Amino acid sequence: MKLPEKTVERLSEYRRTLLNCLANGKTHIYSHELAGLHNITAVQVRRDLMLIGYSSMKKKGYDAQELISVIGKLLDCEDGLNVGVVGMGNLGRAVTAYFNGKRPKLNIVAAFDVDPNKTNRVIAGVNCYHFKDLADVVKKSNIEIAIIASPPSTASMVAEQLVNAGIKGILNFTTIPITVPDNVYLEEYDMITFMEKVAYFVKQNSMK
Repeated sequence: MKLPEKTVERLSEYRRTLLNCLANGKTHIYSHELAGLHNITAVQVRRDLMLIGYSSMKKKGYDAQELISVIGKLLDCEDGLNVGVVGMGNLGRAVTAYFNGKRPKLNIVAAFDVDPNKTNRVIAGVNCYHFKDLADVVKKSNIEIAIIASPPSTASMVAEQLVNAGIKGILNFTTIPITVPDNVYLEEYDMITFMEKVAYFVKQNSMK
């Protein structure tokens, strides 16, 4: 089943919320409660869940554990996927430290850099290799997803090397847009753009 990108994003967000609910002792949740936590409508929640074939809301709401399982079967690969991070500056370290352990089916198993003070050591819990060893480590560690957190000026070169190494999905955290072949899934996250978006709406609200 190939779902729309926005639906996939919301399903991931629903799962995170449901996990938090369970951690706080809440085992069931209504569609309007889930919607309120994500600033969307209950109709949208129900539409997303019906799209994945789940509509068994009981009198006390959705079973959180059951729904987590259903979402997991759609979003996760059964054997898991390995991830590599390119660029272990402040951003790369922060992303690696934050993400590791958050999802059992997605594991950051290697990092890459060109700085000799960072290579051949463990940073944020993962081994950091020299970028020149990228292809060998990707193959050896069966890495299929890469996060680019390198300096913007290197983003295009890094992306090209990742594609050549056999990477199938890239999350680009730099401010430079990159181009990849159609068989490589690309997601670009520019924090400056998102911050400017927030600033714009703050400005608009202040003008009311």
